Amino acid sequence: MLLGLGYGDRVRRRLALGILGAAALGALGSGIVVGAGPFDPPAKAPRGHGKPRAAPLPYPAPFALPPHFLAPDLARAPTPGGTITGLPGDGSAMALTVDDGNDSAVVAAYAAFSFLTGMRLTFFLNGSRPSWTENAPAIRELVATGQVQLANHTWSHPDLRKLSRDQIVDELMTNHEFISATYGVDARPYFRPPYGYHNGRVDEAAASVGYTVPVLWYGSLSDSTEISDADLMASANAWLLPQHIVIGHANFPAVTRHFDEIVAIIRGRGLIPVTLDDVFARP
Repeated sequence: MLLGLGYGDRVRRRLALGILGAAALGALGSGIVVGAGPFDPPAKAPRGHGKPRAAPLPYPAPFALPPHFLAPDLARAPTPGGTITGLPGDGSAMALTVDDGNDSAVVAAYAAFSFLTGMRLTFFLNGSRPSWTENAPAIRELVATGQVQLANHTWSHPDLRKLSRDQIVDELMTNHEFISATYGVDARPYFRPPYGYHNGRVDEAAASVGYTVPVLWYGSLSDSTEISDADLMASANAWLLPQHIVIGHANFPAVTRHFDEIVAIIRGRGLIPVTLDDVFARP
């Protein structure tokens, strides 16, 4: 186990100190399948690229890397002017982004994962999911330090192309106001259109309220729906690579059983976990 102590043991220790929410126990270290709410169909948007980039070789020795991920020291690039699917330039950065939040225990597990390892995450949240209210105390502390960034995935996860302009704005701004009121941050300029579906009309409506950067992805854990542990890890091995934006989902517990292995892949490849704000300057 990572750092010689299993996630379940470490979470129980933190819970005893009152630091993390109780829901994390059900999703970390126990292997128990927790109940999930209604789930979204799998994202079918183009990934923007046909195949993963080659991983760097040789990999740095895992034991030579720090036991806790550190805040990156990167020169920030200008804020993008449109849709992004990956990180700019050459380097070792990797942005793990997490969507939806249909299962509160999985959201709690991701928060514990970030807290315990220093993993930097960008949550593209749907505020209509109770998980983001239930886990707000733990996540708020991570947001305050910059380790976790929050971005807009709309309030209720519709296909924005099917909505009127006013409805698009309402979906984004209802979620925007929830994020601001609950977490005290401004999620602009980043939004992820549900399923990755957007067009010029959607982008114009979003930009009119400050959401100027649609964020897609360059690889997926493929877990928007329930999948096998083997399939999830195959996706992790395929896509956790330099300069990738990787999408995962806080909908089903499979990923929570493999945080140690995900960390091992990231460390073994010498990747630097980043949030979008670590990479891009705010406008």
